[in-house]
Amino acid sequence: MGFSLKGVGLVHANGHRALQGIDLSIADGERVALVGASGAGKTTLLRLLAAARRPTEGCLHLLGADPWSASPAALRRLRARIGLVHQSPPIPPRQRVVTAVLAGRLGHWPLWKALASLVLPADAPGAARELARLDLTDKLYERCDRLSGGQLQRVALARVLYQQPDLFLADEPVSALDPALSELTVALLNEEATRRGVTLVASLHAVDLALRHFPRVVGLQDGRILFDLPSREVSAAQLRTLYAAEGGLPVASICPAGQPSRRCS
Repeated sequence: MGFSLKGVGLVHANGHRALQGIDLSIADGERVALVGASGAGKTTLLRLLAAARRPTEGCLHLLGADPWSASPAALRRLRARIGLVHQSPPIPPRQRVVTAVLAGRLGHWPLWKALASLVLPADAPGAARELARLDLTDKLYERCDRLSGGQLQRVALARVLYQQPDLFLADEPVSALDPALSELTVALLNEEATRRGVTLVASLHAVDLALRHFPRVVGLQDGRILFDLPSREVSAAQLRTLYAAEGGLPVASICPAGQPSRRCS
């Protein structure tokens, strides 16, 4: 399964070209990090992969299907198989954490069960299990507007873990977390994808996390793919070019722990 894009581009309604000429294939079970400066097109690409946006050109296949030639019912079923962790989670502020996590399975539940779960959570133990993996057990019945940004980001991740998607997408999933929690969270994402044998694509601004935890790294610049390489082959020179518009990256920030210093010269 996985997905493939051939000649994919996307132009926003205001005429801004967000993506151009994207050729990218990722097999089922691969784990890939997207890196690049702000505005490079990472979020737009993830929204295409979530079947939330339609490309303006090119061909896109997700999990063996063309989402934009499918019927509305088939498109809903396809989207239910895709989990997206947003950088700013779209969770209603007055919603309880348990309800927010269980929302991960709404696409698989009949309407009556989804509505009933708003009053009496359908699977509180299941929600608690995923929250425990993210050190949020005590927040099960807390209101979401009482959480910090980092806690809310972890609730969004727990929701996708509970969903158990076939395609796991994450848009800057650790942007609001401290370094220690970021490390643990990215490790958990990879552990879950490996355990279930599903595809994982995550955009990360922290290049060191991408290089340490992902076997494959795709660099985006101005809506195009600048490089697509095994992480061990990504050079400091390539990363400096990738982030040139942001003034480049200090060498120390792109050397994974334990990596020989010649890699970063």
